[in-house]
Amino acid sequence: MRKGLLALSTAAVRFIVRTLVPSEPAMTLIGFIVLYLLASIGIGLYAAMRVRNTADYALAGRSLPLIMIVTTTFATWFGSETVLGIPAKFIDGGLTKTVEDPFGAGLCLVFVGMFFAARLYRLNLLTIGDFYRQRYGRGVEIFSAAVIMISYLGWVAAQVTALGLVFSLLSQGAISVTTGMALGTAVVLVYTVFGGMWSVALTDFFQMLIIVVGLTLIALFAANLTGGVAPVIDYAASKEMFRFFPEPTLHAWLFWLSAAITIMIGSIPQQDVFQRVMSARNVDTAVRGPIIGGLAYLAFAFVPMFIGLSAFLIMPEAAAALHKDDPQKILPTLVMQHMPTWLQVLFFGALLSAIMSTASATLLAPSTTFVENILKNFVALSDRRELRAMRITVLAFTLAVLAYAIRMEGTPIYELVAKAYQFPVVGAFWPLVCGLYWKRATTQGAVWSIVLGMSSWALLEFTPLGETLPSVLGGFVLAGIGMVAGSLVPTAGNRAQHRRAR
Repeated sequence: MRKGLLALSTAAVRFIVRTLVPSEPAMTLIGFIVLYLLASIGIGLYAAMRVRNTADYALAGRSLPLIMIVTTTFATWFGSETVLGIPAKFIDGGLTKTVEDPFGAGLCLVFVGMFFAARLYRLNLLTIGDFYRQRYGRGVEIFSAAVIMISYLGWVAAQVTALGLVFSLLSQGAISVTTGMALGTAVVLVYTVFGGMWSVALTDFFQMLIIVVGLTLIALFAANLTGGVAPVIDYAASKEMFRFFPEPTLHAWLFWLSAAITIMIGSIPQQDVFQRVMSARNVDTAVRGPIIGGLAYLAFAFVPMFIGLSAFLIMPEAAAALHKDDPQKILPTLVMQHMPTWLQVLFFGALLSAIMSTASATLLAPSTTFVENILKNFVALSDRRELRAMRITVLAFTLAVLAYAIRMEGTPIYELVAKAYQFPVVGAFWPLVCGLYWKRATTQGAVWSIVLGMSSWALLEFTPLGETLPSVLGGFVLAGIGMVAGSLVPTAGNRAQHRRAR
């Protein structure tokens, strides 16, 4: 195992150096980024030495302290959409456009800690899909696991897209976005496929430090260039960017609420959140970790928003042009053209940290879900074979995501992430919350919830009806109705489950 990891890390070093370092004398920025990537791989492979069974791989042996639960929840949420997507959305439409992320995303973690963490932790499960099996049976388990897996495709694709953009910018176009996607994905894959949750947790701790220090110093430097914080705030106020609530019309409120619940609700029945809760060393840590991480994420997400907005005061013409062409490039362009090399190193280190921490977590989560909640229903696996299957699935899912990201190239990062969470909202949330808090919830109720939620979402999403009622909100409401009605219909199966629940 150790020899294999050493050989793999050596090959990765050669690959990164050959790809990133140009033929002319290596630039300082490129050199430091290469060192950063190698450090991330090294930390991840070191963590892989702790993996001896599936519990270690999926949940880090349920032994992580509070600080690591906080850092891994924060770093997982703080992805490419936070650094590149949210500032673009804020510049485009003010706080109203950011209700999905960071507000919905941050509150999701808070709600997980307040209402879900303790109950799930005490069940001692390996995946969130295990809950659906124990509460509703294998049919609901398999379908819910499939819904959860599909939801990760867009989220991970957003990170892969951002990696391609970063490497293209670093090489000044010498590396195409597609090649950059493949390079970045390979780096994340190396340590995730071997170390699982242990690698994710340790690299997240390291990467969170880079994110916080790097973006804080860049924000201070940007404020110095603009003459302080006040001019940036005044500029935002003059553009009415601080308006949070939508226009006072029913149509505007329906779509605003739909956006708000997409990540706020859709992220709760997700394996990556569940893994962080279950990786804690005790129930108090499982509760406090996501609450602190969510509040920290919500607060710090304003830093890249501030930096992006400052570009309109520092380089107004260039920022206006980029806003029309690709707003996601405003912040990187500001750093590359108006900040010293050491801050460029910190920025791209922070950006890569944000992307890689999210990508590693979102590659691991669907892979463990597939093996534990789908494959094991059809194939008998020993613990050793299950661990091998999880690693193979990580590799296969990574290749699928890379292909999808290349196919969706040009789609805004924020939109890729937002789309990803629609499926759990309408297909997995109500069975989870009712299964935890309502004794009369039954298998039939879960099935009705899934069928009504998904079918109504599809009807609204792919027909003109969705222009009047947003698909996510409509699917969410009907899924809830299906859960309650399906559980209360007086059938033999429901009566039997009600008797057992007394």
